[in-house]
Amino acid sequence: MTKAMMSALGATAAAALLFGCASDGSAPNALSAGTPTAAAEVASAPAAPATIDNFMLSDTDYMGHELYRMTDAKAIVIVTTGNGCPIARNLAPHLKTLKARYGGQGVQFLLLNSNLQDGRDAIAREKEEFSIDIPILMDSNQLVGEQLGVTRTAEFFVIDPKTWRIVYRGPLDDRMDYGTQKASADHPWASDAIEAVLAGRPAMAATKMSPGCLIDFPERARLAATKISYVKDVAPILEKKCVACHVEGGIGPFAMTSYDMVKGFSPMIREVLRTDRMPPWNVDPHVGKFADDKSLSPAEVKTVVHWIEQGAPRGTGGDPLAMKRRVALEWPLGKPDLIMDLPQYKVPASGVVDYQRPIVVNPLTEGKWVKASTYVVNQRQAVHHFLSGYLKDIPKDGQGNESRWGASMGGYAVGAESTLWPKNVGTYLPPGGAIGFQAHYTPLGKDVVDASKIGLYFYKDGEKPDLVMRNSVIVDNTISIPPGEARHKETASIDVPKEMLLYSAFPHAHYRGYASDLWLQAPDGTKKLILAMPRYDFNWQREYTFAEPLKIAAGSKLIAHYWYDNSRQNPANPDATRTVPWGDQSWDEMFYTAIRYRWTEETSAKLTDNDRLIDQTRLMGMFDDNLDGRIEKAEFKGELGGKLAPFFAQMDQDKSGGVDNTELTAALKVMGNMRRREQAQQAPAPAKPGGR
Repeated sequence: MTKAMMSALGATAAAALLFGCASDGSAPNALSAGTPTAAAEVASAPAAPATIDNFMLSDTDYMGHELYRMTDAKAIVIVTTGNGCPIARNLAPHLKTLKARYGGQGVQFLLLNSNLQDGRDAIAREKEEFSIDIPILMDSNQLVGEQLGVTRTAEFFVIDPKTWRIVYRGPLDDRMDYGTQKASADHPWASDAIEAVLAGRPAMAATKMSPGCLIDFPERARLAATKISYVKDVAPILEKKCVACHVEGGIGPFAMTSYDMVKGFSPMIREVLRTDRMPPWNVDPHVGKFADDKSLSPAEVKTVVHWIEQGAPRGTGGDPLAMKRRVALEWPLGKPDLIMDLPQYKVPASGVVDYQRPIVVNPLTEGKWVKASTYVVNQRQAVHHFLSGYLKDIPKDGQGNESRWGASMGGYAVGAESTLWPKNVGTYLPPGGAIGFQAHYTPLGKDVVDASKIGLYFYKDGEKPDLVMRNSVIVDNTISIPPGEARHKETASIDVPKEMLLYSAFPHAHYRGYASDLWLQAPDGTKKLILAMPRYDFNWQREYTFAEPLKIAAGSKLIAHYWYDNSRQNPANPDATRTVPWGDQSWDEMFYTAIRYRWTEETSAKLTDNDRLIDQTRLMGMFDDNLDGRIEKAEFKGELGGKLAPFFAQMDQDKSGGVDNTELTAALKVMGNMRRREQAQQAPAPAKPGGR
């Protein structure tokens, strides 16, 4: 606000506008506000930038929102908010009206909460209490609010997504508190700004500041007085959290070998931190605790970002990253007890490569208990993933089909090269037989030959673990994703027949995967969210191991949800006009959450067959999206559902309107018998003996 504007409004009125809430939460008395304090705020309020940088924040429903993916929006409106602020609360019905008016015209509305004191649960309660139907983004690190120069709630930022210009910053209109004092506005600035963007003309500037409540940004004052140093502050963070990947020969795209290298990449480092692409740790910090957490703490994120925004000063002293040469180790866990070379495979420069299922003959002459495994991938760009499983017999056709697999020897995906078993827990690898692999290769523009290998680590001779690691998957190959849909949701579950300890979960989807979660439903029906992934990243897939294994009671369910972005806003989408089914290749989709666990009643001396019990209800868990224990006709989806749906009336033997697991199992048995009879009838008759 300029001095001329202050003069026009009058000192008392201006002071009232500049002060949002009194200490008791009420609207302040204009006379008590005080002109000097108001003027000081004007002088210190940071200006909004001309354009807005990309960011990714999750909302109260653990759904990620990345700004630069909203390219289909005609305009984007970000409104600052905060719990307990009467101005923000009074604004809620006006926001609903604004969304009703412009949402159908392609305008995207978002609320931004940058208050340090507002936790996720409290924000969610306030959202529900005031019937807010706009996502509230949790700016826990305050980086977005800092970027925009936010000082108060109820500030509107109207953005043109064609240029990412901030075309308007100011209040909704000229009303003081959006309550009952004034029924309508004389100057509807925010609406005019939206209309201007839709019409492609400049927006009118507001002549008042937001009347909202002040938001505390403590880093602003600290940064004004303190310079962050690479040597003292930043290098130790990079050394602790980043250098393991950003090392010579490592998985990172560049090696953090010196100040000059880091400073050169500093704009990119800032971007990937603000969009939460780095570090590659995609679970939400508000849900669960995980071992080997790769994320940066809020303080670490802010230190690095603010250092870059200060110009990335070096500071005095030796360069911590240049003092020691770091090279990626071939075997980061040490030399394995057994190294097996996967069969070499020539990946063509282009085209479609079907899944390969090679085998490696097991050279062991006596059984071993596995405690860890590591893959050394020869062609990282060409290898999408490896999965493995023990084969009791060496397949005559040389194909390690998954239907024959026993225990897993670990897998590989980008960012998840090693699998470690907990102490005193192992997987038994018998002598003989073979290890079967599922290998997914993707062409990268030139012919390459992959020669990857796997290393296994065993418990020492005579050191037998007491407990047995098991693995299974929550899978749904009935998924069908409509064309153009930006947040298509799918659900699947598995029943837990016996008490288990759940160690980890590994979510997996393809290019359209957007978000995922995992819930535990107890036998009494209560549910608990145990993993939330607001923004799934196809390029970084990893196993998330719980800090403490979760005890799952018999009779529970594990429920997974996936959201898929099949819209044009998804930059990785191969074809937004296509209905997408389940499929092996990445242009199709998957719903696949691998889990590792152990049965509490099982020991290495007393094995169980409990995994078979999971399989008995697995198909029900794919179809039963509403989790009521019955499959309604509309729930028979996907290719298999299309085959079963015509027989719904016959399957629903008790005429309840739904097919339960007993009825489903019986129907599948009948259909299997029919298929075998048809195959027998189509088989050629045996040749008759020759002769006269």
